[in-house]
Order: sequence, then structure tokens, then C-alpha cells
Amino acid sequence: MFSLKAALVKPFAKRVHKSVQKWAMNPIETQEKVFFELIKKAEKTTFGKDHDFGTIKSHEDFVNRVPIRDYEALKPYVEKVVAGEENVLWKGKPLYFAKTSGTTSGAKYIPITKESMPFHVEAARNAILMYVAETGNTAFVDGKMIFLQGSPILDEKNGIQLGRLSGIVAHYVPKYLQKNRMPSWETNCIEDWETKVEAIVEETLPEDMTIISGIPSWVQMYFERIIEKTGKKVGEVFPNFNLFIFGGVNYEPYRTKFENLIGRKVDSIELYPASEGFFAYQDKQGEKGMLLLLDSGIFYEFVKADEFFDENPKRLTLKDVEIGVNYVMLISTNAGLWAYNIGDTVQFTSIKPYRVIVSGRIKHFISAFGEHVIGKEVEYALNEAMDAHQIEVTEFTVAPQINPTAGLPYHEWFVEFEKLPANLEEIASKIDLALQNQNSYYYDLIVGKVLKPLVIRPIKKNGFQDYMKSIGKLGGQNKIPRLSNDRKIADALEEFILVK
Repeated sequence: MFSLKAALVKPFAKRVHKSVQKWAMNPIETQEKVFFELIKKAEKTTFGKDHDFGTIKSHEDFVNRVPIRDYEALKPYVEKVVAGEENVLWKGKPLYFAKTSGTTSGAKYIPITKESMPFHVEAARNAILMYVAETGNTAFVDGKMIFLQGSPILDEKNGIQLGRLSGIVAHYVPKYLQKNRMPSWETNCIEDWETKVEAIVEETLPEDMTIISGIPSWVQMYFERIIEKTGKKVGEVFPNFNLFIFGGVNYEPYRTKFENLIGRKVDSIELYPASEGFFAYQDKQGEKGMLLLLDSGIFYEFVKADEFFDENPKRLTLKDVEIGVNYVMLISTNAGLWAYNIGDTVQFTSIKPYRVIVSGRIKHFISAFGEHVIGKEVEYALNEAMDAHQIEVTEFTVAPQINPTAGLPYHEWFVEFEKLPANLEEIASKIDLALQNQNSYYYDLIVGKVLKPLVIRPIKKNGFQDYMKSIGKLGGQNKIPRLSNDRKIADALEEFILVK
């Protein structure tokens, strides 16, 4: 059957592909242009004046005047913006604040400006159009597309709207997608995740779903509810479903499970979005890595991860990066972030064009489900339980259990106690609540029943020492990581679990 929409998409995709190739094949010149535009436009801001932007003529000048900052270091400027001041980090006021979970002092307010907002939307659109340009597949354009995301209801702070990034972006869905887009606005506004998923299942079951998009852990829950409701694989329920779009966490641990839930393989597109900017998307089905977006109002710098905590780590631009090296990625943006460390580490898989994979965080973390739990949070949570229950812990480490034999996934805590307590479940509950109180992402996953509360596995006396000895790392400077985003250590510790 002839489809006007499909007929129009292909030439549009070709135009976008040509435009992308233009800057992707001229990466150094493109980034230099972005750099000088950013400096010029922010020259009269408070930040620009404080850092002598008017005298910056090179990247070397920028490095000498603008130190690397994370959110805590940038916070004095952000607080001025939040208070309603203009021309602080970027000209005027932001359009929005993307409110995210803070790791040290509560909520973080990431500015999104009139200049930066269009790139969040354009990048998601272009990812799909690049897929069309490569594959010629337009079978999905007349079907329904689901985007599992946060509520689009926004709050306001001193005249600036704020909410989660996915909720903000929901306000920018193009008109030509409005009829195809699901869930409905009313369903998308449901705050309780479990109720929301049930409503999404009811809405989508009768529809011809062709694209499904979201963080894998959320989508998995949706798929499982579909199967519970129908007794059929997702691919049977939606025979024209042929494109899965994801971002936020590593998909590989989920791939086999997803193919089983769907009942067949489907094409996928990986995205690298964040509140601070949309950094990359998969531009080729057969290539490893995502195309780094060089013409989107973001200037990138890279510091080798193993040098990052040196006193004066060398800040590299694109022309100096190498394939396979772990880099901390720094960004300067048209939302007013400058030499900003978002905490991610990346590796380049290609430099013609520049493609990256997200290799982790500069510090140990767990984000198998999008929770972004860091070492400081697990240590604090455990200390809360130790104080409350008068227990002593010799050693511990935490890992995600993505594929349990039964029930929901969870965080698995391997703990060696000085003396095994009788009330392990109470202790686990105390730790879990303390973690929820610190980390809103983890809280959402527990409340939304994507995860069940953590499980403690007691390790036998000297079990951690025996483990370190078994891998030749006993003593010296060798330490057990407090948490890991994979199960390499967890699986090895299975033999050291105390049998009660």
C-alpha cells in the first residue's frame, strides 16, 4: 500500500545524511568553529567576564583560564541562575532546568537554553533518519511509536520551568508524529510507574506498534506485562515492531533477554542523551560506537581516565584522541556549561568519523538499570545500618543481579560481617531505604517495581581475602571495588558465600 509519509521520509533522510556527513568529515574545523562561537556569545556573561573570555584566542588560552568543574564546582554560578539572575553562564535566562539526582547535595539543576533545546530534539530525530538513509527501512513510519519517558508536567522556579529531561522533550514532539506517538498525554502524566505501565499496556495492545523506545530496564517491564496479559511474545502481539531505540544504560546485558521476550531480532539504535546535552547516536547498524555530534553547540575535551586525578591533567581536543583509550569527557555548551565533567568515560571506536562508546563512570558505580548509584551512596547507606543495628562489617561489594532465577532484578550486596547478625532482612531494609533517600533514580526503580529491594549475601570469614588471593591481588594497594556495574566479581564471590 502506498504511503505518502514513507515516500517523503526517504528524501528527507538523504538530506539529513548529507548534512551530517559534511560536518562529520570535517571534524576539527567544525569543533573549532563551535568553540569560538561559544566563547564569543558568552563573553559578556558573568562567567565570561570572570574567566576573561574576551582574551581567549586558542584552546590553550581556554585551558589556562577555565578549570575543569563538576556540578558542585559550578554550583555557585548555577545558584545565581536559579535565583533568577540573567546573563550568568549564558546570555539571558534558560528556558528550562532539567532537574536530576544530585550525588552530594540534593537535586541538580542543569540549564537548557533557547539555543541548546533544539539540538536535543534534532539529534533524536536525526538518529532515526540516519537509520532510514542507511537501511531504506520506512516500514515503521505509518505505525505507532511508543516513547517510555517521565511525566511532561513541569514545575516552575523563579519563572523558569523545570522537570526531568524526557518530560521537557515531550513538549517538542513534531506535529507530524503527534498522531503516531504513544502513550497518550494523560497516560504520560501518571506519576506512579506501575500504574503508568498498566495504562500503557492497555493503550498499546490494540495498536500497530512499530517503534518502541526507552531505557532497557523500563522497556523490559513493559514487555513482561504485555506477555503476562496476552500469553504471546511481543513480536507476535506487534508483528510490525521492527525498531528498538534505547539509551541510558548498556544494552548488552539485556540483548538476549529482549530477543527472547520479543521472539525475534529487531534492529536497534543506541542514543547518548543527557540533561547536559545530546552527545551521540548510532549512525551505522554494522559499526561499533555512536557518532559524536560535533555541530550541536557542544565543544568537547578529553582527559585520559588514568591521568584525570593528577594535579594538572592534559586536556585533549579531538585531533589528539586515540582509539581504545579510556577518556573522561568534558563539555562546554550553549547552555552555559564550561569545561564541565559529566562523570562519564568514553572510548573511541573510530576516528574517521569520530565514534564513541560509553565505557563507564570516572568513579565506580552501578547503573545497570539507569540508577547511577555511586560509592559514596552505598558507603553512607551501610554506615546508617551499622549504626542503627550495632553491627561490624569487614568488607563488602555490590553488583546488579539483572537476571534472577525468579522475581524482579535487584542489587546484590556481598557482605562479610565480623559476627553474622540474625536480622539480615531488617539490615537490608535499612540499607535500602538509606539508598533510596539519597538517590532518586534508585527510589523510582524500587517504587516503580522495576527493582526489588536489595539482597544481602553474607560472605564467610576471610572470604574477601581468599577471593583476592585467588586472583593474585592480596595485599599491597589492591582493593575490592565498593561497587561494580557487571557481575565479574559477584560471580567469583559465589563460592565464598556463607551457607547458613
